[in-house]
Amino acid sequence: MHGPFSPPTVAETKRNFIEAYTRPIPAIYNTVLQELLVQQHFIRYGINYQYNAVYALGFVSVFDQILDGFDAGDKAALFGAYVNAIGEDPSQYRADAEQLEAQARSLGSPDGLVPDASGNELQQALAAVAASTESGKFAYNRFFAVGLFRLLELTGAKEPAALEKLVKAVGVKPASVNKDLLMYKGVLSKLSSAKEMMRDFLEREKRKQAEREAAKAAKAGSEATAQA
Repeated sequence: MHGPFSPPTVAETKRNFIEAYTRPIPAIYNTVLQELLVQQHFIRYGINYQYNAVYALGFVSVFDQILDGFDAGDKAALFGAYVNAIGEDPSQYRADAEQLEAQARSLGSPDGLVPDASGNELQQALAAVAASTESGKFAYNRFFAVGLFRLLELTGAKEPAALEKLVKAVGVKPASVNKDLLMYKGVLSKLSSAKEMMRDFLEREKRKQAEREAAKAAKAGSEATAQA
């Protein structure tokens, strides 16, 4: 007999993350990561939550794009701390995402993106979701939507009709998927703009520093000549 459902609080999840990754995180990344962690806490500890590989692919895709440009070693440690903070296995996320990516790439077209319980691991993952949605037990979330979109990207599909076909095949609502994908693209666009502003700022500071050092060297040279 199971006890009452008693998930950790958001504060506990945040504390787990902070205690696991103690290095400072630049604000440009940290703000988005903290928002993401709160969203994922509620997904992870929803009473109907069930881990699946498409969801893992979606999360890994979001995480990697947000942390694009971050030091590779720190990025791996940050990923581990983040996933451990929500009580899941970072190596499973990575392994499942990489497996689905490889299989989607090998398809060459979206035609093979169909639920099939007797097919390959990708088709079996889609079939498990379809069965779950049909029984009313599937808890949809935005990372799953990104996972579906990523699968289509990897097959080379670019037509909206391909997305609609896949979404309907697994039994989730196209309107929800489209809404979440637009939100996801908006977050990435804002983050990209912020990174560009940061790069411009750092470049200006670098030039100013070089100019100050050049002026200081020139002044020292002039003083040395005057004293000679």
